[in-house]
Amino acid sequence: MIQNSPAGILPAQSIEALLETGAVTAATAFDEDQVQPASLDLRLGARVWRVRASFLPGRGRTVAERMAAVAMHELDLTRGAVLERGCVYIAELQERLKLPAGVSARANPKSSTGRVDVFVRLLTDNGIAFDDVVEGYEGPAYIEIAPQTFSVLVRMGTRLNQLRLKRGEPQRLSIRSVGVDLSNGVAGFRARRHAGVIDLDKEDGHDPRDYWEALKPYQGQLLLDPGEFYILASKEPIEIPVMEAAEMTPIDPSVGEFRVHYAGFFDPGFGTEEARGLGSKAVLEVRSHETPFLLEDGQTVARLVYEPLTERPSLLYGDRGSHYQRQGLKLSKHFKPWI
Repeated sequence: MIQNSPAGILPAQSIEALLETGAVTAATAFDEDQVQPASLDLRLGARVWRVRASFLPGRGRTVAERMAAVAMHELDLTRGAVLERGCVYIAELQERLKLPAGVSARANPKSSTGRVDVFVRLLTDNGIAFDDVVEGYEGPAYIEIAPQTFSVLVRMGTRLNQLRLKRGEPQRLSIRSVGVDLSNGVAGFRARRHAGVIDLDKEDGHDPRDYWEALKPYQGQLLLDPGEFYILASKEPIEIPVMEAAEMTPIDPSVGEFRVHYAGFFDPGFGTEEARGLGSKAVLEVRSHETPFLLEDGQTVARLVYEPLTERPSLLYGDRGSHYQRQGLKLSKHFKPWI
């Protein structure tokens, strides 16, 4: 199925086939909802190390070999552990890869991870770039975790990132600009710097007012303060056709002095009528850099790159339940509704 398919992003049924043939294995049985419409959720393993610096292993070196020089102490995730804001950690993942010829992969944070300002990147042996897995890679996978605003509680099995597998080099079907909505009412949230720990496995379990401050723009403008973290929403609804997948690209310096959207994957069916999600907006995770920046209503803040799937997916976004289909401005699933 995979060998004879055209270049493109692999849909759910192709990912399940890879699991069945051993191209992806795991330390424990796969969860029933781990396969998404065009991606695979990855799970933390049993161990995480606090490290003094981020790194890439580079050609000819494993992550374990490089980590020996920078590791400070080890934490046991079978009992749960708090990862402190401002620190960098490397955790082993339960999933191990043995990709067939012609298949490569790319990782990104899950949406819920980005919305609490936890910066994560995938590491593989011999890797020369974060998040990219070369064609035919065989070996373990690790994740770098850097909480930026909140300290977080994680455990073995916590899902922080996801893997998108692809065959060949898919063509870019289109690139679309994404503007920010700074119209009337509450248009965003700014993170509180000295909030408590967020349990990343606890849904609807945190009072949002303990962690966030609601923002009301003035005359369609919002001033971003350096170093602060914001949750905003796109001006227009986002729609990902069922035969396509999209990724929010890293910020272009020509757009402004800020970063938008740690979590970059949008699965097929997001925001579509067929998947009962018409009117869904993209939630934008925004961090200003060294200088204050004045955003205006409708201003372009990011771009979506659309790529084809190899075939129609057996599963659409939201089919197994989603906190973010039909969303407007919305905090992560860890928080109770803002009332």
